[in-house]
Amino acid sequence: MGRMSLFRDDGIVLRTQKLGEADRIITVLTRGHGRVRAVARGVRRTKSKFGARLEPFSHVDVQFFARGSDLVGRGLPLCTQTETIAPYGRGIVTDYARYTAGTAMLETAERFTDHEGEPNVQQYLLLVGALRTLAADAHAPGLVLDAYLLRSLAVGGYAPSFDACAQCGMPGPNRFFSVAGGGCVCPDCRRPGSVVPSPEALRLLAALLTGDWPAADAAEPRHVREGSGLVSAYLHWHLERGLRSLRYVEKG
Repeated sequence: MGRMSLFRDDGIVLRTQKLGEADRIITVLTRGHGRVRAVARGVRRTKSKFGARLEPFSHVDVQFFARGSDLVGRGLPLCTQTETIAPYGRGIVTDYARYTAGTAMLETAERFTDHEGEPNVQQYLLLVGALRTLAADAHAPGLVLDAYLLRSLAVGGYAPSFDACAQCGMPGPNRFFSVAGGGCVCPDCRRPGSVVPSPEALRLLAALLTGDWPAADAAEPRHVREGSGLVSAYLHWHLERGLRSLRYVEKG
């Protein structure tokens, strides 16, 4: 028999899948072990309190049981215990705009942590903070989502520029925006397909990236919609394929 081990971690439940008649496969983005897929037995039974804690958006403390030390081996570890840290789903699933924005966040987190068992603390902390803000209804859901997407891109090494030229560094403001060129570009670095966004939309996106919420909250709906379009296009370029859940998100 292979070596067996128990380990604990806290994480956000990203996704669940049915397994057999009563079990589920739970995908969790954890603080110390990155993205983990594990089997939770019996959680689909109606009286299972264990299962109620392992729903998407839940921030949980989970104990896993694994054979050997390789989380990405052929056999999935088991979820053996779980405690709720914060039930963010309660403040998210009852509102369509928050739910669709939150679902897009979970899908993004899964895409940016595509190697199981590799820690990514920055992405984990970013997701926890975004879900906390979304559940508290502190800002418009679309703004929270766009702020999260921009910061996820930055953590992943794809931070867009909204002022200086992303190619040559020429001080801004620069009026052209290129998703392939890294954001704002000067006339000399302009690429085919570049667009000319409004200055207000670029200032909004810069505010979302840096956490300037007073400026972001004051943005006009038309500039919010324009900014969301730029974020979506930029995200799709770097992920190489779109997010399924993003099509359901309400635009401001």
